[in-house]
Amino acid sequence: MSRYTKAKGRLVRRFGVNIFENPKMDKLLEKRPHGPGQHGSARSRGKDSEYKKQLLEKQKLRFMFGITEKQLRNYYQKAAALKEATGDALLKLLERRLDNVIYRAGFAKTRAQARQMVSHGLFNLNGRRVSIPSIQVREGDTIEVREKSKASPLFADVKGEKDFDFARWLKSEQKTLKTEVV
Repeated sequence: MSRYTKAKGRLVRRFGVNIFENPKMDKLLEKRPHGPGQHGSARSRGKDSEYKKQLLEKQKLRFMFGITEKQLRNYYQKAAALKEATGDALLKLLERRLDNVIYRAGFAKTRAQARQMVSHGLFNLNGRRVSIPSIQVREGDTIEVREKSKASPLFADVKGEKDFDFARWLKSEQKTLKTEVV
């Protein structure tokens, strides 16, 4: 299975939660608080099984980070091998993906945009050009926009944005378009 490229609004309505952290989707949930499709409003009958709850949570995670089932399985196996709690370790591994770090640093408006920016090679990781969104960043790594890409209109908004809420484990400098993992 490849990346999900269809309507994001359907997913948000199916889960009942804004998994993409997009203000547009909040408005959609206010306007249509029921599931998508012809029988979306009638779906809330009965009690959900434990299996259904777990499956929906797993699917939320998959679609939120834009990864495939196989990638999620590999991340789970890595997390299970670590000594800390598997759920916490899994979230840490997913949060430390390069595309997610770029999104958290405020260089992209969505994770999908961050993924595409990395794929197009707009960033340097520790001084080297990278084009793989799934690279795991570590403490001390620096991510910066390449010199050729700084003139791009994509980053014109970033320099002016002041009210972006950064992750606590990132030290970001908006003026120089540089981020360090702390």
